[in-house]
Amino acid sequence: MSSTDLRGRDFLKLLDFTTEEILYLVDLAASLKAAKKAGVPHRYCEGKNIALIFEKTSTRTRCAFEVAAHDLGMQATYLDPNASQIGKKESIADTARVLAGMFDGIEYRGYGQEIVEELAQYSKVPVWNGLTNEFHPTQMLADLLTIREHFGKIAGVRLSYYGDARYNTADSLMVMGAKTGMHITLCAPADYMPDPALVEQCREIAAQTGGSITLTTDPMEGARGADVLYTDVWVSMGEPMQAWAERIEEMRPYQVCSAFMEAAAENAIFMHCLPAFHDQGTGIGREIFEKFGLAELEVTDEVFESEASVVFQEAENRMHTIKAVMAATLSAEPIEV
Repeated sequence: MSSTDLRGRDFLKLLDFTTEEILYLVDLAASLKAAKKAGVPHRYCEGKNIALIFEKTSTRTRCAFEVAAHDLGMQATYLDPNASQIGKKESIADTARVLAGMFDGIEYRGYGQEIVEELAQYSKVPVWNGLTNEFHPTQMLADLLTIREHFGKIAGVRLSYYGDARYNTADSLMVMGAKTGMHITLCAPADYMPDPALVEQCREIAAQTGGSITLTTDPMEGARGADVLYTDVWVSMGEPMQAWAERIEEMRPYQVCSAFMEAAAENAIFMHCLPAFHDQGTGIGREIFEKFGLAELEVTDEVFESEASVVFQEAENRMHTIKAVMAATLSAEPIEV
């Protein structure tokens, strides 16, 4: 048994945490998941209250935080995009101080990383990043737990990401891989690559952990021998509809398909942080089909629905890993795992 003391810490990006701290959170999430499956109560945060600020809506993130809070013995107050004056009538600094006087923890999901960083600066309680334009750390913990459940390890696993590599998912995958000794390949058009400064920072970290960061415009190169093929939507929330025309033309060669899965390792899995446009089951999916004649976007339905797809296991693990973050930062004592 071992414990790591993260009480009172903010959870803003994985760059702020050591490899040992990240793996502790994965271990704790696995322990809490096992407890939930066995029906064992784990109310480490009995009587506490948390605020959930959502400037960008989400099914998985909201449900994960609310269910996790309930399991830990907490109450959650949800503030939707129209229910908060953050950055409008009230400054971020003032919002942080007001909420910190009423709540024991604050989650933020929205736009620039500077917003969640400022919330943390002025808050006296832990602040958790549910997603910003630059980073998505709670998703990465879920991905790590899913990968370890499938392969029995994290270090040395080869993950290839397909799509727009300029934003939070690709940025966070690089950091995640570098911190845990994974081999991360980003497959994207040349104009859709991440910030070179972050790439260099991640490569320096990976050099210490045995991992690596590779950038390529060749999608088949990324697929060969990969343990994980990972993708995300081509147009992010908040971008205009007209972005689809340009993005579709650029991204079509990077659609995860059966040919890529066949080139990957024998027991390769497919991952996606969801929602996914793999059929016409969504309003946007139907609109894209009517405008562009495409029934599938970032991933084919064949791959999404295949036995190699672990997307719903990955989605469930959002709740278990978010629970670990809240328990570790709010519990009265460090939790042993």
